[in-house]
Amino acid sequence: MAKATTPTDLTITPRDLRFGRGTTMRRWWLNDDPFATAFYNALSVTFPKGEGFFVDSVRAFREGTPPRLRSEIQAFIKQEVIHTREHVAFNRHVTDQGYETRLLERHIDEALALTKGKPPIAALAATMALEHFTAMLAHELIANPRHLAGGDEQAAALWRWHAAEEIEHKGVAYDTWLHATRDWPRRRRWTVKSLVMLASTKKFFAGRYKGMLELLRQDGITGWRAHRGILWYALGRPGMARKILGAWIAFFLPGFHPWKHDDRALIALAESDYAAAVLPRAAVAA
Repeated sequence: MAKATTPTDLTITPRDLRFGRGTTMRRWWLNDDPFATAFYNALSVTFPKGEGFFVDSVRAFREGTPPRLRSEIQAFIKQEVIHTREHVAFNRHVTDQGYETRLLERHIDEALALTKGKPPIAALAATMALEHFTAMLAHELIANPRHLAGGDEQAAALWRWHAAEEIEHKGVAYDTWLHATRDWPRRRRWTVKSLVMLASTKKFFAGRYKGMLELLRQDGITGWRAHRGILWYALGRPGMARKILGAWIAFFLPGFHPWKHDDRALIALAESDYAAAVLPRAAVAA
């Protein structure tokens, strides 16, 4: 069986789009569901700093990469910079609805601080693992329309756009990691990436759980009601955490590569869904 790699005909295209300018978002913008809204709000708060971390981690290994990978890294950086801009705008909507997000921002600062003082390869490994997380979430978000059903049009369009680009560049951090560790023995590479994924998984779920609890607390939803609602949302319906389990396990299998599962068809599907909601650039301010 041929080794899975990034498709040779893949083009990573930064789509400079803007969402939600001049619109008002409902407090519970996703189907009037406080738990669904809390999940996406908590996730969005992490993106500006988190994606800056991803950019810096991959950029540190750009020099010396093959020309194709270098161009993909550059496109990856451009996409992530635009994502950051749009989630800064989305997060303003969150705070405009009265949510206080400083505790969530402190959690992300603490998580990112764990790589400070460590070799750059540690940050790249964390990025490689977390980019697989975002790709898993992106696939499920687009493949199952239930996740964004009933959402405010502009907010839902933002998430579909972001998910489409996460799928498109899902192999960049991994390919950069493979190049950076090309002289490592296979066992060492597998051990490190597996341990990093396990640690990243724990941090990801713990961080988003705490973030959701905090936002729900501000909605007056606390105690067992909050915990039960979060667990049902993650594991029951729509069950995002449950549905990405298979893709998570695949990360640890021999011969894994993000593009072993070619799901580019979802990119076109997402584009058809969000195109009608995109505001023309000429009509909006930056």
